[in-house]
Amino acid sequence: MSKMRGRILIPLPNTGAMGRKRNNFYMRSIFLLALCIFGLLQYHNFNYLDSRDNALGEAVTNDSDDAILAMVPAPLHKYLTPHTRNHTTSGAGVVSGAALLLNSSSSGAATATTISFDVYHPPNITEIKRQILRYNDMQTVLNEDTFGPLQNDSVIIVVQVHTRITYLRHLIVSLAQAKDISKALLVFSHDYYDDDINDLVQQIDFCKVLQIFYPYSIQTHPNEYPGVDPNDCPRNIKKEQALMANCNNAMFPDLYGHYREAKFTQTKHHWIWKANRVFNELEVTRYHTGLVLFLEEDHYVAEDFLYLLAMMQQRTKDLCPQCNVLSLGTYLKTFNYYTYHSKVHARARARTLKIDRQSIIGDYRKVEVMPWVSSKHNMGFAFNRTTWTNIRKCARHFCTYDDYNWDWSLQHVSQQCLQRKLHAMIVKGPRVFHIGECGVHHKNKNCESNLVISKVQHVLRIARNSHQLFPRSLTLTVPSLIKKSKLRKGNGGWGDLRDHELCLNMTLPTR
Repeated sequence: MSKMRGRILIPLPNTGAMGRKRNNFYMRSIFLLALCIFGLLQYHNFNYLDSRDNALGEAVTNDSDDAILAMVPAPLHKYLTPHTRNHTTSGAGVVSGAALLLNSSSSGAATATTISFDVYHPPNITEIKRQILRYNDMQTVLNEDTFGPLQNDSVIIVVQVHTRITYLRHLIVSLAQAKDISKALLVFSHDYYDDDINDLVQQIDFCKVLQIFYPYSIQTHPNEYPGVDPNDCPRNIKKEQALMANCNNAMFPDLYGHYREAKFTQTKHHWIWKANRVFNELEVTRYHTGLVLFLEEDHYVAEDFLYLLAMMQQRTKDLCPQCNVLSLGTYLKTFNYYTYHSKVHARARARTLKIDRQSIIGDYRKVEVMPWVSSKHNMGFAFNRTTWTNIRKCARHFCTYDDYNWDWSLQHVSQQCLQRKLHAMIVKGPRVFHIGECGVHHKNKNCESNLVISKVQHVLRIARNSHQLFPRSLTLTVPSLIKKSKLRKGNGGWGDLRDHELCLNMTLPTR
């Protein structure tokens, strides 16, 4: 103990415990400060994105005529500007009556000048039939002197037209902006003769144009078959009552007990007639072995649709040797468009926007292959003469199948008759859009085209600005699940033997 009392206690050197505590304190403080700064930045970033998305949303929903027109190049405004022949229509700048008095002064004296206008009289049925016969006989190809004759590797685009001129205007505008459209032949197949529609089509100056007219339309046969004969059976009459009434088609209701409706049967007749007309009858196309693309008046195309179609055709040999149909449009519940938040990394942020059950652009260079399905692949699809020849050989299956839809009838042909079934290569990011809000199968309360058109324009602008169009290559993806198409009953509406016979007669050789 005495020895311990005499010693002097010397403090041990600092081993770093206090320093580590101080360092930990500083690190925690720095971390918390960085976390706060990061949170603050994220907050401002989210606010920016929300405001940006709101702005984009407002742009999408801006469906005014001026906003839509602003998205169209000025030289193409002429296709969107109505020029009716009916001068008696009221409106700004429209003449009322057959003459207009213009007051002017000459040497201080007032004078009156009379300018006379011919009052427009719509053609009667006899004149319409005469004009249809003239068009179909002449087979005049407009703009051929400018763009040259049709080449065998050129695409023939066939557009089925009824009466919806507003949609047709926008389709023409979209076609005018497509790459390589000057090489194509644009065939408009009409089942309704209308001078305003004819004037619009004949105004086209960006490619070769040909008009054909379905000669067995309701318009030219209003009170007789294939229109509505006064003695035809009403749709919902019972067969026993029809037999007692001795109406024309009493023996031939469809498989649901209903009788034909001319307005529905016409579309199927028109489709098979125009296909046969293009592949087998027109002088300019009857030896063409390239692709024929089928569109309708209420479709809208992306500017790279021909570019992509050619790329798909080139890749069929290695990606899908069994494919005999190429499809540029699909029906999906939603579509995604991509906005880019970083110029360096270009990270895409998808935003879902409902638009007529379609999908767009996110899969802009992906394709998939599967059996052709009428309800999915009937929009903007193409095939060549070989495929058509096989379909034509199965005309009886097409023409006697009790379904008024041409596409369901075509699927029936594929399932029941073709040795080589219809097999499609489908682009996942569609290049053909459906803009029709109203038609045979769609009866929306709002039949205005502006809302859907403005959305499609906006989507394509984003795709264009983000360089998603004109892909350099195609990538084949495997569908997650391919449901086997079941053999099914038709939708009816096609039980009348007169329809069967007319349809079959339109596929017979005429040469």
